[in-house]
Amino acid sequence: MFLRHCITFTLIALLAGCAGFGSREALHGQGDPKLWREHKAQLSTLDGWQINGKVGIRAPKDSGSGTLFWLQRQDYYDIRLAGPLGRGAARLTGRPGGVVLEVANQGRYEAPSPEALLEQQLGWQLPVSHLVWWVRGLPAPDSKSQLTLGDDSRLASLSQDGWQVQYLSYTEQNGYWLPERLKLHGKDIDVTLVVKDWQPRQLGH
Repeated sequence: MFLRHCITFTLIALLAGCAGFGSREALHGQGDPKLWREHKAQLSTLDGWQINGKVGIRAPKDSGSGTLFWLQRQDYYDIRLAGPLGRGAARLTGRPGGVVLEVANQGRYEAPSPEALLEQQLGWQLPVSHLVWWVRGLPAPDSKSQLTLGDDSRLASLSQDGWQVQYLSYTEQNGYWLPERLKLHGKDIDVTLVVKDWQPRQLGH
């Protein structure tokens, strides 16, 4: 177990630091792999941001749209959804090992992982741990991914852990090219995310 954890952490460090492909990324598309490596290396240093935007969700138990606020500070996150998403306002806060979901007029819930909590309380199977990477236009480093690069050598789409993510447009903020419109398709759920305001920050440097 210890050895496996060491290997896992080493791989993550290599992916984040060197931005190498490793055996976990299969690249396709017209983009330049060298430019993609440089783009990925830059984005991997980004560990803080504030996002304001809109989100649309289509799922068997809930469908609707609303506003999104997402504050990320290294391992800590504060994600707030508001609007006609079927269940009023919701706020998800947490860090590794502990997550809290607060739903308007319903209460406060805790769980070890955000995925378990959202499925329990809202009926959504959302890969929040992967979203931290996907929202930056990166594949999550801890599982295999199929990547398609666009002509700009940024991600046009990715397939990972049963999810397909399409990157429809990018915006430049503080020297970073970041996703502006994303579409996520998973089992029985579709999510559309439109970022109106990106505020990227490097906290650990």
